[in-house]
Amino acid sequence: MPATYHRTHGVRYFHGCYSVGEDRLWGVNRRRKGAANTLAALKSIRAARPDGAPIYVIMDNLSVHKGTDIRRWAKKHKVELCFTPTYASWANPIEAHFGPLRQFTIANSHHPNHTVQTRALHAYLRWRNAHARHPDILAAQRRERARIRSEKGTRWGGRPALETVV
Repeated sequence: MPATYHRTHGVRYFHGCYSVGEDRLWGVNRRRKGAANTLAALKSIRAARPDGAPIYVIMDNLSVHKGTDIRRWAKKHKVELCFTPTYASWANPIEAHFGPLRQFTIANSHHPNHTVQTRALHAYLRWRNAHARHPDILAAQRRERARIRSEKGTRWGGRPALETVV
């Protein structure tokens, strides 16, 4: 993502989902963040598990995720919404699975438009789901976990790690 700040085609938001049990990623690009898109993502998660068993969904603390329509639907369909604290990506065990997605499809890319970018995202998702234990994926997840953990102290007002001066 070059820092040109000229978004001639606008921006898109990736609504990503991860199934812990299946070690599977999926998602969709949307034009906007919003309750309707969040509800659509929750419905796709519920559809992936049609047996009616309770589902626990870890979500960030975005205000649109907490709307009454979403809460009502979740309660009716046995979906437990688990919100991470604000600025606590380190507390979300799913976050590390999306770091490689950014690294392999978005970082240092110059996609000419959103259609090409979406195709690259979905090509990566297909490859990743077929090769979930690939050494490159596992290494990228470890790097992402380390990056997220390094933010823990500074994001929560804690002291950053002390530097050793020799």
